[in-house]
Amino acid sequence: MTLKRILSRIGALIINAFVMLLSLSCIFPIVWLIYSSLKTEKEFALNIAALPAHPTFENYINAIKTAKMHIYFFNSLFTTVVSVILIVLFSFVVGYFFARYRFAGRNFLYTMFLAGMLIPIHALLVPMFVEFKVLGLLDKRITLILPYVGLGLPMAIFLMENFIKDIPHEIEEAAYIDGATLTTTLFRIILPICKPIISTVVILSSLSSWNEFSFALVLIKSDALKTLPVGLTNFSSQYTVKYTQLMAAITIAILPVIVVYLIFNKRVIQGLVAGAVKG
Repeated sequence: MTLKRILSRIGALIINAFVMLLSLSCIFPIVWLIYSSLKTEKEFALNIAALPAHPTFENYINAIKTAKMHIYFFNSLFTTVVSVILIVLFSFVVGYFFARYRFAGRNFLYTMFLAGMLIPIHALLVPMFVEFKVLGLLDKRITLILPYVGLGLPMAIFLMENFIKDIPHEIEEAAYIDGATLTTTLFRIILPICKPIISTVVILSSLSSWNEFSFALVLIKSDALKTLPVGLTNFSSQYTVKYTQLMAAITIAILPVIVVYLIFNKRVIQGLVAGAVKG
């Protein structure tokens, strides 16, 4: 075996070891969180790194019964699902018209949408709070849906427009010759082709809406309408923190995100790769 080949193998071994360590550093916090949520407070205080000697689901029961996690879970689920549906629908239609039509003011409107990606989200907290207060929209079931859709649309429209403009025009022309209307072409021909980029938009929008904290804290006051990120603050007070119950609640909060990612991860990669190549 030549020296060059030996050095090449050593280099590959070092790179693989580095990647494995990096992967473990990403996965271990989730594993630690899950098995720590199965400990008692006393067991956790004695050794935070050890595995649970007698695993118990008492923390999950207390988190659901005492801290009303099921209510926060439903509120987060409702807000996220409705927001994602509206973001996908609006971004698909708007992205299609931006990609296929040239009309007066098209570039101005497109620039306005893209400018939404440049504005710091937290800079909008106070103006949006004042606006919602004047309009009587504070502390309602639909309160969080409005900012989530508004903030999610710029990126979604950008991704949709870039993907749709590279779909061959001949497909739509063939549909028009066969008598298809614009609505039929849009939702029965173009929409199925856009599955990869729609999956990407679904993942990005779901993560953004599910984990959002600032607007949920400022715009919602009722316990019955609070979402999971705000509900997690109930486990800490001025002097104490219920760590094991908090970990059980965080596990409940992150499980849907992990499930959604596992279902759509291949399509997300396809969508991002397609966007990178075509963009």
